[in-house]
Amino acid sequence: MQTPPLLTDRQALTRNRERAERAALFLHDEVALEAQERLAEVNRAFTDVAVVTPFADLWPMAARKVADDEVLDLPPGGHDLVIHALCLHWANDPVGQLVQCRRALRADGLFLGFLFGGQTLAELRACLAQAEAEVTGGLSPRVLPMGEIRDLGALLQRAGFALPVADSFTKTVSYGDFGALLRDLRQMGEGNALAARLRRPTRRAVFARAAELYAEHHALADGRLSATFEIIGLTGWAPHESQQKPLRPGTAAQRLADALSVREVRLPDTEPNG
Repeated sequence: MQTPPLLTDRQALTRNRERAERAALFLHDEVALEAQERLAEVNRAFTDVAVVTPFADLWPMAARKVADDEVLDLPPGGHDLVIHALCLHWANDPVGQLVQCRRALRADGLFLGFLFGGQTLAELRACLAQAEAEVTGGLSPRVLPMGEIRDLGALLQRAGFALPVADSFTKTVSYGDFGALLRDLRQMGEGNALAARLRRPTRRAVFARAAELYAEHHALADGRLSATFEIIGLTGWAPHESQQKPLRPGTAAQRLADALSVREVRLPDTEPNG
């Protein structure tokens, strides 16, 4: 079986992150706050915490910081909480990352994952694609393809997590101009690190046309430009016998019609066609 092509150029991604600036990492701060809020709702004290992150300094909590390498430095069963913090979207093998996190959890341990979702930078993707098609007559990979919430929730099940939940929240950020948006992405460490990216400089006319399209379609009332970042949250538990399990079909103790206080209507029996 042929190995699929790599999505991410890890060396390029590392270079991009090394050039990141602290002021531009506000979305990582948002994720850290979101993680704290979610943990506050869990009636559990966690003592062995690991955080998978490219920016360890952003997590002051007493936790083990782990780089988001293809093979995570996580001992099997070594933690009761693992947080994958806004870097799973760059993984060449996201299921493999989730499996490694599950194996690092003790029974009934908690996993929290955060990554950019499919609506992230939808405005930029559309404008760059149209501009490049108009100017050059073709398209090149520029913005990382990101998963949709339904697909990402299914990955939790594939990775063996119990009680999987996927949800999302959106942050809308405004920029003074198109150049400011591109600079902010570079300073976030989220520049183009696709393995299939164009390896020669992009013509200036492409960016000029993209800026025109962006201002035409995504300007706010004050003239600033709007950019959408969708962050998907993934929650799962390492399986344990004490966890809730769905009932087997036919074992319900009460009819749904009784619970809803409605009259039950039976469907007529039908014969199979043919």
